[in-house]
Amino acid sequence: MTYKTLITATELQQNINNPNWVVIDCRFSLADSGAGAKCYRFGHITNARYADLNKDLSSQVTALTGRHPLPNFGNLSAKLGQCGVNNQSQVVVYDDAGGAFAGRLWWLLKTLGHDAVAVLNGGIQQWQKQGFPVTTKLPVIQPSVFRAYIDEKQWLNAENVQNGLATHHICLIDARTPERFRGEQEPVDPVAGHIPGALNRPFQLNLKNGLFLPPDQLREQFSKLIGNTKPADVVHQCGSGVTACHNLLAMEYAGLSGSKLYAGSWSEWITNKNRAISKS
Repeated sequence: MTYKTLITATELQQNINNPNWVVIDCRFSLADSGAGAKCYRFGHITNARYADLNKDLSSQVTALTGRHPLPNFGNLSAKLGQCGVNNQSQVVVYDDAGGAFAGRLWWLLKTLGHDAVAVLNGGIQQWQKQGFPVTTKLPVIQPSVFRAYIDEKQWLNAENVQNGLATHHICLIDARTPERFRGEQEPVDPVAGHIPGALNRPFQLNLKNGLFLPPDQLREQFSKLIGNTKPADVVHQCGSGVTACHNLLAMEYAGLSGSKLYAGSWSEWITNKNRAISKS
């Protein structure tokens, strides 16, 4: 069986020693960029490798980018190969934030043409809650070759978003909290507010007790939000293109396939003062 959206802790445990499976720990903290790697060293799921949001899953920030620009896909493909991922691997990604960071690597692998990737539902907390062990032992990795087949239609840039909103061809969904969306508070970026025309769907609404809602509930909620818009015309954004992947994953899990990512998101949008912002 191939897992393409979510996987349970039990399903992962049953395959934990499968040589064709690669587990990647994506824990990270925006407040402390070294916290995820530290957590990994103190205890991780057996055979798991570690991927750092800043170092591995993003490229260098510039004056014209958001806080987490898309990585160089050639570099990422090489790193995946070094982690033992090949084009036949079943990849499982996890974090300790309900999938908020693991979703980024899930989306990146999909964009690189690799469908056999799933997020561990409930993360490492659910793994431990079910009594499965963690270890401080580093995995023995057999490097492989990962060949990317990049699908550039999976993401939009700022100009695409502007044009899509102006012509009413896209439905833009912002995954940030309501307070940030409304511009009432902004703990991360220098400008508060949201992209005019965007709808707000905090990614936390996809979860209950740390687990994703059932597909039928997610389908009902997203269908109500997007109305008559086709899933393929839905575009997700957040502060920097990371937690937006959570909403994208939730739609895929719900059977609403084909939505896209505005990779630069709010932190890129505000680098150009000519782009409109809204507070409401």
